[in-house]
Amino acid sequence: MSEDKKDGVSRRRFLFGGSLAVAATQLDCKIESPNGTNGHVLGPGKVAVVLRVNGQDKRVEIEPRATLADALRFDLGMTGTKVVCDRGACSACTVWIDGVPVNSCTTFALDAAGHSVTTIEGLAQNGALHPVQQAFVDHDALQCGYCTPGMVMSCAALLARNANPTLDDVRAATSGNLCRCGTYPKVFDATLAAAKKGRA
Repeated sequence: MSEDKKDGVSRRRFLFGGSLAVAATQLDCKIESPNGTNGHVLGPGKVAVVLRVNGQDKRVEIEPRATLADALRFDLGMTGTKVVCDRGACSACTVWIDGVPVNSCTTFALDAAGHSVTTIEGLAQNGALHPVQQAFVDHDALQCGYCTPGMVMSCAALLARNANPTLDDVRAATSGNLCRCGTYPKVFDATLAAAKKGRA
């Protein structure tokens, strides 16, 4: 039996149009409808977008498929955010979006538009390291350094929401952060020391 109906709408055409409508809603844009009506389409080429990163608006031109990690590293030159696994499994690329830790390698840069992005470069204030950054230095909580920015971002986010964490709290906060060098005990010690210093 043919999919074409008397009214000219088939299941395939209906589903295609519905999925495009959902995508358009998520990206806050117009698309070209199946009936040929012209509209504004994002991609496949680069589009202009403004990202608010570390308190400053940054205008970039990126492809819609670009991840936030790629936009930060390649378009904005902010290489503190590391890409290691590139599939959201190690959390080395952790940044904050509106204060919430996220894996930037699995987040589209377009989805970050309109939100506040904080990277490892944005933690230090007025030339002074963030307490967690300083504690990592004091407690030698890093080796090769690939996981360090993501670890710091996860631990700093924990202290922002819990000023008096337990060891189990720190373990839970970094449970998605992988360290091949095995510096977890020193990471835990550094975070707890930063919390204690903040309460002093």
